[in-house]
Amino acid sequence: MYLLKDQRKTGKMATMARANSGPAYPERFYAAASYAGFDGSPNSNTKDIASRFSNDVALILYALYQQATVGPCNVPKPSSWSPVEHSKWKSWQQLGNMVSTEAMRLFVKILEEEEPGWYSRASNSVSEPVIDVQMNHNSNVEPIIENTNSFVETKIISAENGGLMETEDKEVVSEGLGSIVVYDKWISTPVIGQHPKARYQHGAAVFQDKMYIYGGNHNGRYLNDLHVLDLRSWTWSKVEAKVVPKSVESPSPVNIAPCAGHSLIPWENKLLSIAGHTKVPSETIQVKAFDLQTGTWSVLSTYGKAPVSRAGQSVTLVGTTLVIFGGQDAKRTLLNDLHILNLETMTWNEIDAVGAPPSPRADHAAAIHAERYLLVFGGGSHATCFNDLHVFDLQAMEWSRPTQQGEIPTPRAGHASVTVGENWFIVGGGDNKSGALETVVLNMSTLAWSVVASVEGRVPLASEGLSLVVGSFNGEDMLISFGGYNGHYNNEVNVLKPSHKSTLQSKMMEARVPDSVSAIHNVTNPTRDLESEFEVGHEGKIREIVMDNIDTGHQKFEGEETTERIIATLKVEKEELESSLNKEKLQSLQLKQELAEAKVQNSDLHKELQTIRSQLAAEQSRCFKLEVDVAEQRQKLQTMETLRKELELLQRQKAASEQAALNAKQRQGSGGVWGWLAGSPPQNADNI
Repeated sequence: MYLLKDQRKTGKMATMARANSGPAYPERFYAAASYAGFDGSPNSNTKDIASRFSNDVALILYALYQQATVGPCNVPKPSSWSPVEHSKWKSWQQLGNMVSTEAMRLFVKILEEEEPGWYSRASNSVSEPVIDVQMNHNSNVEPIIENTNSFVETKIISAENGGLMETEDKEVVSEGLGSIVVYDKWISTPVIGQHPKARYQHGAAVFQDKMYIYGGNHNGRYLNDLHVLDLRSWTWSKVEAKVVPKSVESPSPVNIAPCAGHSLIPWENKLLSIAGHTKVPSETIQVKAFDLQTGTWSVLSTYGKAPVSRAGQSVTLVGTTLVIFGGQDAKRTLLNDLHILNLETMTWNEIDAVGAPPSPRADHAAAIHAERYLLVFGGGSHATCFNDLHVFDLQAMEWSRPTQQGEIPTPRAGHASVTVGENWFIVGGGDNKSGALETVVLNMSTLAWSVVASVEGRVPLASEGLSLVVGSFNGEDMLISFGGYNGHYNNEVNVLKPSHKSTLQSKMMEARVPDSVSAIHNVTNPTRDLESEFEVGHEGKIREIVMDNIDTGHQKFEGEETTERIIATLKVEKEELESSLNKEKLQSLQLKQELAEAKVQNSDLHKELQTIRSQLAAEQSRCFKLEVDVAEQRQKLQTMETLRKELELLQRQKAASEQAALNAKQRQGSGGVWGWLAGSPPQNADNI
């Protein structure tokens, strides 16, 4: 949004200059086509078109113009000897069934990217204020006079403090956003209304052209306020929310505790607040819901085994489910578990994944691609930050770590991200030393990184814990950031208008390669890749784009020679790829044979193992019987020992008895002799 202020002159009342956004569609498209020279107007000079635009841009503009005015490409493919016509036909054909209105909109967007002031020059009337907004600059507004009218012109003056561009006035002109003609640059957007308190680690979500901000951390204190920014009027307001009682029987309201590090997800007519740290931590993750129709908070009941409470996790909406990964629990333990919450049944499920998962981490970013692949980037542990990329296949339930392409971002944590089509934008974060200055984008089909914009100094966009959402204004996507912490807490709103060239080229690539996620699995079809390389190389070698049938004999001859060289080179590469493919097939066949042999050997070993197990079982049974016999023999031996001892005792008793009897007999015999000597009468034999 731009701030436009008329200069005050000799006490006269100043008036607000509003940006003229030009006519509506389709008039704006036809004006753009006439300016670019695609409609047979006096500006329709093919050489001028080729000199004004690059080859790629001219091809895209031609294809979009044909798509908007004629419709999908149904004309026969031109002969191969005409590389220019072949390239034009190919560009048009790759748009597929794109609707006419979309083609018109993209045509105007690309023209605005190439020539920001095209409409003012085409109209030959009062010029529009063309504002070249750049990051880390302050702007001074001075008037310019054209056609006896006073307008404003923004001059860019370098700033020493590295701050964001600010204008002199704080009044908001809502039409200003429609006049932004600078793409891929952040601007600080003036807003009106009651600003939220500066914060970080808050939640943000967009619902029906409104950005909601909930909770967060300010000076170590958790917040639970809810604010909304109207993206049409750019006005802040605070939402006075109510709390639903637990039940009719228990009218006391539920406790909506202040929190930070949570995730805010729009679902149906509600905003879902997932997880987050609170002053008194809960045992498991809580799911809070704010009803946008009734303006009330409630705590939703869930079923199944809920994950442990945490903050700094990623929560990604995939269809009717939420995918939660990682984070840090209340005891500062880092996590790398994966859970799914079904929003229709409100049931939790923990995913038992295969493959090597990312290391435990928090404050990372995650996004979904093709409703199947969960991408996880960056994050931090207690000691370090990461810049690795992991992919989880929600169908195969498998983790993988693909190879990243392009300018791989520096390690970071606390960054924010949002997807626009197949492009994944990542902003902010840091590595415990400094904030990340680059706004980067990942093409999720090719896994190629590129830098979108850069900032300087300690600005909110180089903060941790900021939020990032995507909104729209006049049908155009805009990235909107809020808050963050970079030594001090921020509550600024910054806007970036992403370029649509990469998005359009990605759509064209998908028309050539239906499987848009082939890069994720690193599965390549050599023949298909060869055709794609031929198309890209062929288009890149065209020296001049001719929009009408004109005599280009010399250029055509050079183009044919160039094409022949390209084709010869690509044929050699194709042969090499086919040779490599045959070798891979042969190796795969050998591996299959070895696998079959290994399976047979494994089966034999399994049978042998079963036989050995049977023998072992028989031996164990025999050993058990022997043990029983030994126990019985031991018992018998113990019985015999007892009998032996009893026998010995009886023998001793018998010997003692016999000895006593003998002694008695001897005493009796010796008593008779002495009695006889003493004159005692002898006893009768019966008395003995």
